[in-house]
Parts: sequence; structure tokens; C-alpha cells
Amino acid sequence: MRLALAVLALGIAQGAWAVQPDEVLADPALEHRARQIGQVLRCPVCQGENIDESNAAISRDLRLYVRERLVEGDSDTQVIRAVTDRYGEYVLFEPRAEGANLILYWAGPLMALVAAIVAFLFLRARRPEAAPAPPVLTDEERARLEALMRDQDS
Repeated sequence: MRLALAVLALGIAQGAWAVQPDEVLADPALEHRARQIGQVLRCPVCQGENIDESNAAISRDLRLYVRERLVEGDSDTQVIRAVTDRYGEYVLFEPRAEGANLILYWAGPLMALVAAIVAFLFLRARRPEAAPAPPVLTDEERARLEALMRDQDS
């Protein structure tokens, strides 16, 4: 039971480990904006964590930089653009849908479409052919067939 409570307490407190008390802005509105921006930016070292959750030194620098820009009066878009210009588009969890990134955005749906077309053509080629129509009998063949059937009945 104690172990479960300890694990639960660690899980709840995990988000609090990254943002240090000396980083928090006095203005709650600016701090809220900083936290929202921090959720969008990826830690360059940790890769799977945003800068608010990461304990890496570079994430701390990025958090301070974001807050500094917000205090100077930059909009959220300007702050994100400044960080992206400084560190590259890699720091964005969701890259912009423009330029070469369009290949990434469209590759999945295009590959699914190509796979669906290939599957359709493959299944269509494997479909059994329709039975050929029976040959048409000439009058002579028909008369012989009827004679054979009469002989069999008798």
C-alpha cells in the first residue's frame, strides 16, 4: 500500500520537477501562456518530453528564454518563431504543414491509397473466371443427343 502511494505521489509530482520556483513569472496570465508554449516545444536533448517536463539544462534555458520573450511583450507566435529560428523546426512537436514537411503530412494517406489500389487489383486478378457459356449445338448434334437420351430412357 505504501509503495502504491509513493508511486502515485511521484507520478503526480513529476510535472512539478521540471519548472523550478525561480522560473515562475509573477503574472499568472503570462505564466499560463509560458506553460502553454512549453507544451508545444520539444526538449532538444530528451526528444520525447516537452520543455516544461524535462529536467535537462537546455530545457531550463528554453523555459527562461520563453518567459523572457513573453515579459518583453512578444505574442505566443513570435515566441515560438524565435525559438524555432534559434534551434530549428526540430523543437516543435507538430511541424508546420509547409514546404518539405508536406511530404510527411501526405505520405501516410498516399501510401494507404496506393495500398488500397494494389489490394483491389490483386483481389480482382485472383477472382475466378466466369464459367464459359456452353457451346451451341448444331441441329444434327441436337438430334443425336435427343436420340441418345430416348435410348437411355428405354
